[in-house]
Amino acid sequence: MRRMLVCMMFDTAENFQAIEPFGTNLSQGAADYPGLDEWRNFDVQQAPQWYDETVLEDSLSELSHVPPLVFAGEVDVLRERLAQAAAGKAFVLQGGDCAETFAGATANKISSRVRTILQMAAVLTYGASMPVVKMGRMAGQFAKPRSSNMETRGDITLPSFRGEIVNGFDFTEESRRHDPRRMVQAYHTAASTLNLIRAFTTGGFADLRTVHSWNKGFMSNPAYARFDELAAEIDRAVRFMEAAGADFDALKTVEFFSAHEALLLDYERALTRLDSRTGLPYITSSHFVWIGERTRQVDGAHVDYLSRIRNPIGVKLGPTTTVDQAMALIEKLDPNREPGRLTFIARMGADTIRENLPAIMEGVKAQGAQPLWITDPMHGNTITAANGYKTRRLEDIMSEVRGFFEVAQATGTHPGGLHIELTGDDVAECLGGSVAVDESAFDERYETLVDPRLNHQQSLELAFLVAESLAR
Repeated sequence: MRRMLVCMMFDTAENFQAIEPFGTNLSQGAADYPGLDEWRNFDVQQAPQWYDETVLEDSLSELSHVPPLVFAGEVDVLRERLAQAAAGKAFVLQGGDCAETFAGATANKISSRVRTILQMAAVLTYGASMPVVKMGRMAGQFAKPRSSNMETRGDITLPSFRGEIVNGFDFTEESRRHDPRRMVQAYHTAASTLNLIRAFTTGGFADLRTVHSWNKGFMSNPAYARFDELAAEIDRAVRFMEAAGADFDALKTVEFFSAHEALLLDYERALTRLDSRTGLPYITSSHFVWIGERTRQVDGAHVDYLSRIRNPIGVKLGPTTTVDQAMALIEKLDPNREPGRLTFIARMGADTIRENLPAIMEGVKAQGAQPLWITDPMHGNTITAANGYKTRRLEDIMSEVRGFFEVAQATGTHPGGLHIELTGDDVAECLGGSVAVDESAFDERYETLVDPRLNHQQSLELAFLVAESLAR
């Protein structure tokens, strides 16, 4: 049934030529596209240790035959949108779960995440008078890198939780086993999620003329009150334009793209297809994929593989990044300097961004390169609370965002986007906010399996800060 839904969803989309079935053993029929499997000869960081080679082969073979989740035409549109952002004519908003779960792919949870991103985009668009490219960390963000392969609790040591595409969160031997069938389940969950996202963004849910209804169900607080004021202003502007005879068809639907970290190369390779128009390879698991801080080695497998596919790609840059490393990544991933091809996602930390980012931005600019620069103010600001929970302070997140805009302005670079971990639910995972979350709320409202996320109210507060920074 799920495969039927995917086929129906894309029956008018561009056709793809499927790459031949393949396994981890190249002698068993890997595709012939030049260089596509060179990554297997490099060091593959963060690779799972699958428990059964036969099950892995069967799972990858199945994934190599399923319908693509996204299509070349959609990916090409996104590349054009990102090129506009790199040129200073748009702003990118990437948001969603730290690590998606299979159980979390419900209509209510997906709609609340989409609604939060749409609300943030409305704030940014109206406040900064700039188009916003909307992208969800959704329909594929099932894998997470870990600093340690193993986790110990008491006298028991088991493999670390690597996201539900690899293993389970429960601390049991069976749950923590690296099971390749989970990749197939991740594909079907992503398909269901994309079905819902497309329905929400094209079926009236995202109509900007219903902007007032997007706050229903949330308690009154300063962040929501401020959004209601903005919604009233949008309403007045829409009524004026309507009276003037404007056509509002463009307000009924929105473009919404999917994104995730391309951590599991087995999964991405199995879902790579050749575009029938050009014969070029596209990852069809997502419109946009990025390489994390732990896997961005220029001579590593992740960089090699993503250098060979046509999707727009991102790279996380941490505080230890040098100009030479950034330029080496540009030469490998975007040698032709194609607008919209490469995005640098800075994740420096509030205490270091003003010191470390200027040299990188200036050095890249001096070399004539123009990647899209966006900020990830989440991952450099993770701390452990007194009660043992992993958390982040909203004030640190906002400080890093301010620092990013300050550095961009000082170096003459367009601050092109925001990349955050968020949820549309009323969770308590990050500290602070206009209705302050403190550590006492964690025991009842802390839900994330890996990293802490901004809740709906905190996400809106951040959007207003960014809008003000863009409007200056």
